[in-house]
Amino acid sequence: LYGLGGFESGDQTAGQNMILIDRLGAEHAFFLEVFGTAFLILTILATIDEKRGHAPSYLQPLAIGIAILVMHIFLIPFTNCAINPVRGTVWNVVTDKADSETLIFLFAPFVGSLVAVPLNLLIFTPH
Repeated sequence: LYGLGGFESGDQTAGQNMILIDRLGAEHAFFLEVFGTAFLILTILATIDEKRGHAPSYLQPLAIGIAILVMHIFLIPFTNCAINPVRGTVWNVVTDKADSETLIFLFAPFVGSLVAVPLNLLIFTPH
């Protein structure tokens, strides 16, 4: 993959997660990844909840896919979008680029999912 996209062997490669903007700190990258994961989980939970009157249909995967697309468009310029903890961590380990920033991409999706479930119960579940 080093040949894709004109990256040199020492530069960022396709699929590798890192904080891309020098002004973006680790806490900002962590927040963006938590927000991206929470947005995706909220979309999934809101779309598949039959209690909200949504019958299973072919549009549910479309809504989830659009949510993934939106998060990638939003997060790739900042963190390369690691809303999947496996994709966010394995590439850094395989290319021997794992450092302390790798922990951001490992734990932020878990925190995002822990935030999304109570938000789903508060916002989308009928009381």
